[in-house]
Amino acid sequence: MGWIITIIVGALCGWLASIIMKTDAQQGAIANILIGIVGSVLAQWIFGSLLHIGSSTVAGNGFSFWSIIWGVVGSVILIAILKALRVLR
Repeated sequence: MGWIITIIVGALCGWLASIIMKTDAQQGAIANILIGIVGSVLAQWIFGSLLHIGSSTVAGNGFSFWSIIWGVVGSVILIAILKALRVLR
């Protein structure tokens, strides 16, 4: 059941981040899921492990409000990095 929740939360985070960053037209469902999952891990690492921001440790850990918020933040950062590297336009 954990994998299904991870995929659903990843898809939601990736989709919301792609709308914010205006890359939704060039990303498909698989890209949204991957960006959402990697973005959640990135947010947990940057904001939780490095900066010790309290609620960011829940990023990618289930279906909760803070998990989705931090997942979207991490996904936006990941999309910005991908745009800087010219992987996304």
